[in-house]
Amino acid sequence: LGVYLHLLGVAANGELMYTDDTRMKILSCLKEDQEEKGRATQTSGIVVEVGARKLALYFTGRRHAGENLAGLLKRRSQELGRPFQMSDALAANSSGGNEVIPLSCLSHGRRLFYDLQSVYRAECQILLDALGKVYGYEEQTLGMSPEQRLRHHQENSGPVMAELKEWIEQQFADRLVEPNSSLGKALQYWRNHWEKMTVWLREPGAPLDNNEAERSLKQFILMRKNSLFFKTEHGAAIGDILAALIRTCRLNGVNALDYLATIIRNRADARRNPHRYLPWNYKSNYREGEEAEARAA
Repeated sequence: LGVYLHLLGVAANGELMYTDDTRMKILSCLKEDQEEKGRATQTSGIVVEVGARKLALYFTGRRHAGENLAGLLKRRSQELGRPFQMSDALAANSSGGNEVIPLSCLSHGRRLFYDLQSVYRAECQILLDALGKVYGYEEQTLGMSPEQRLRHHQENSGPVMAELKEWIEQQFADRLVEPNSSLGKALQYWRNHWEKMTVWLREPGAPLDNNEAERSLKQFILMRKNSLFFKTEHGAAIGDILAALIRTCRLNGVNALDYLATIIRNRADARRNPHRYLPWNYKSNYREGEEAEARAA
């Protein structure tokens, strides 16, 4: 638990936070949900970039991702600036304050048109082709600094997105689309969220999409299919802690089984020195401890 609490503190000071929810049952909450018609339970996934590291956190209960993020940010050092928060455009993902720079996911916007191709093939292809070019330019930024990546997108993706925005506005101005149609609603989504969906054209380090959070929730989706539910809220909390440590290991190329076994074997030292047992620190620190013990013997 001490290592996990230390992980929360590290995550709170990150520069970029991806957030999303997926539904999850907790049996002890079902009766209350039915009687009071309260919120259903879900699991929030938050992936945080801290320098070159990535951390994953999970919170299962009645709180949505935005509320869980707001709770995490209470641990943030006051002298730090606002982090980026990437999510889809649902209000549940908002932290409810000005603690973050909000970003909206391009992949969610793309999905709206991908699903309409069978009905509006020509119109959908315009947006899909534009985003295909943007992601092609994104692939070219591998290895660039955030500032270099920003300039690359401004020079190459900027004209593509400007042309796309002009085309979207033209559909409404020339009455080429019915606003209440499925295509009209998809286009309006882009109009409503354009500023948040294009922060990556103005701010260095801003990502294009929320795929990182969606990937992090896959293990809970698989668990939901296999074990179906958590029995109690306490069990869900324990499951969240273990899942967070395991996913953080995977994000940092660490063997999760070896990592958890090391913590169990050295639980007393892990309580005293939790920073030594973060997934990217534990091997070097554990070896140093073993060598020190050998020298003392």
